[in-house]
Amino acid sequence: MIFVGEWWNADSEAVIAQALQNGGGPNVSNAYTINDLPGPLYNCSAQGTNPLLTTTTIAMLQAHFFQQSKGVYTTDFPTTPIFPFNYTGTPPNNIMVSNGTKEVVLPFNTSVELVLQDTSILGIESHPLYLHGFNFFVVGQGFGNFDNNKDPPKFNLVDPVDRNTVGVPSGGWVAIRFQADNPWVWFMHCHLEVHTSWGLRMAWIVLDGKLPNQKLPPPPSDLPKC
Repeated sequence: MIFVGEWWNADSEAVIAQALQNGGGPNVSNAYTINDLPGPLYNCSAQGTNPLLTTTTIAMLQAHFFQQSKGVYTTDFPTTPIFPFNYTGTPPNNIMVSNGTKEVVLPFNTSVELVLQDTSILGIESHPLYLHGFNFFVVGQGFGNFDNNKDPPKFNLVDPVDRNTVGVPSGGWVAIRFQADNPWVWFMHCHLEVHTSWGLRMAWIVLDGKLPNQKLPPPPSDLPKC
């Protein structure tokens, strides 16, 4: 598996804090990285590399595998909106934003249905949402607010498209389904990088199955350390 990232010759937390203040993207990085290494052409090759915009001191996958989640993440990510409002209308003055590293835990082979809803907060916009580790079926989409009573009967359950990225319509919603049969900690996020920094991101923890080929393998002995 190859991980492509970026490296800043600066405190990465300060980089993202500055971006959040002005609403733009982070400053141009000093190097691109592959598996956390910048390669021989950059003057930072001999230095330690900073993980991209790290917010925890231990990787979530590492914490999950070694059962060291305390202080790293919690498993109470809400599965329904905790503060419902007219998502595509005039947003409320207080949108009840909170900070935290919370995950959704899925038993192996769980059937997942997820509705992604655009909102008018900061203006309506199409968001390309990407799910690592899985393809999913796009079973429905529409404009306005998703209606849990009227919209599901219209889902396409015969020949839905198969994707790993889907654009949430501007001022609308999209519904996807996937089978959680790949144990890991999987990141899901908006492909607009600045939106990821605003909070359009989450992670799914898919637990092991019963068979040997349904379990998360241990890290290789030569895995580079951050």
